[in-house]
Amino acid sequence: MKNNNSKKECFFKNWLSILGPGIITAALVFGPSKMTITSKMGTDYGLSLLWVVVIAIFFMMVFTDMGTRIGIAQNETLLKLIRSKFGKIASIVIGLGIFLVATSFQSGNATGVSIAIAEGTGTDTKLWIVAFNVIGILLLFFKSIYAMLEKLVLAFIILMLFAFLSTAIMIQTPIILFVKGFVPTLPPASLSLIIAFIASCFSVVGAFYQSYLVQARRKLSSELQNAERQRRGSRVGILLLGVMSAAVMISAANTLHPLGMQLNSAADMGKALEPLLGTYASHLFFIGLFGASFSSLIGNAVLGGSLLGDTFGYGNNLDHPVVKFFISLVMIFGSIIALVFGKLPLELIVFAQSITIFLVPFIGTLMFLIANDEKIMGNHRNNPLTKAWAMLGLLMLVTLAISNAHDLLT
Repeated sequence: MKNNNSKKECFFKNWLSILGPGIITAALVFGPSKMTITSKMGTDYGLSLLWVVVIAIFFMMVFTDMGTRIGIAQNETLLKLIRSKFGKIASIVIGLGIFLVATSFQSGNATGVSIAIAEGTGTDTKLWIVAFNVIGILLLFFKSIYAMLEKLVLAFIILMLFAFLSTAIMIQTPIILFVKGFVPTLPPASLSLIIAFIASCFSVVGAFYQSYLVQARRKLSSELQNAERQRRGSRVGILLLGVMSAAVMISAANTLHPLGMQLNSAADMGKALEPLLGTYASHLFFIGLFGASFSSLIGNAVLGGSLLGDTFGYGNNLDHPVVKFFISLVMIFGSIIALVFGKLPLELIVFAQSITIFLVPFIGTLMFLIANDEKIMGNHRNNPLTKAWAMLGLLMLVTLAISNAHDLLT
C-alpha cells in the first residue's frame, strides 16, 4: 500500500515538474480582464470568433516555447542575457516597464477576486480586496514560494476547468455552430474586440516570464533535463488557456448572445447566467472567476516583483527578502487602486496601454534575437520554421501596437 502511494506521489511530482511552468503562465494570462473580453466576444458575436482563440493560442505557444528553451539552455536569467547582449538600458526598460504594467493591472485582479466572493455572500467588495491581498502577502512567507505557487495555481486551473467546462456543457452547444466558429469571419465592429483578445491572450510578457519559471523549477527537480518533455508541458499549459477561453466564450454565446444583452464585465456574465440557468450555473461561474482572479493576483505580483528584483541586481529568487518586498509592492499598490476607484480607472488603463504598446514588440524582438543566438542557445536555438512563425507573430504585435497607438491618439 505504501509502495503504491509512493509511486502515485512520484508520478504527481514528475508531472508537476513538467507542467508547472506552463500552467503558471496560463493562470497568469487568464485573469478577470481576459475573462471580460472573452465573455463580451461571445455575448456580442456568438461563436463566430472562436477562430481568434486558435490564432492567439498558436502564437502564444510559439513564444512560450521560445521562453521555455531559453530557460532550459541557460542558467543566466533572460534579463541578464539581454543586459549582456544589448546593454543595461534595454534590460532596465523591460524590467521597469513590466513592473509598472503589472502594478497597473493588479487592480483588476484585486477587484475580480473580491467580486467573486462578495456576490455569493452579499458582503462588501472592499473587505475582500483587503483580505485577499493580505493572504497573498502572507503566502510570501512560505519556505519555497515557487513550489507553493505551482501547487496553488494547479488547484485553481483544475477549479477553473471544472467551472467553465461544466457551464459550457450544461448549455449544450449546437455542433454545427461550434464548427463554423473556427472559420475566420469578421463581423461588423468586431475588430477592436479581436485586437483586445489577441493582445491579452498572446502575452509576450507571460512568455518572457516562462524562462524564469523553467529555471525556478529546475532548482527543485532534475526532471527538466529532458528538454522535450518540458517543452511539451509548456504547450499543455497554453492549450489549457485556450480551452478555458473557448469555454467562457461558448457559455456567453449560447446564453447571452440570443438575448442581445450588453456585457461590461465578467461579473455581469455571472449574474446574467442565474435567471437563464439557475443559481448553480451562476455559482459555478463565480467559482471560476475567483480562481482566475486569485491565481492572477498572485502570479501577476510575482512576475512584476521578481523581474524588478532582477533589474536592480537582486536576482529573481522568490525567497530573497528584497524580491518579496517588490512582490508585496505590486499587491499593495494594486489593492489601493482597487479600493480608491472600485475598478481600474480609465486614466490608468491608458497609462498601462501606452507602456504596453511600445514595450511588447520591443520585448518580443529582443527575446527572438536571444533565442536565435547559437552561442547562447546551442542546440536549443530557433529552427527555421520557428523563426518564420515568430517573425509573423512579431509583425502582428507591431500591427496591434500601431492600431492601439492610433486609437489612443485619436
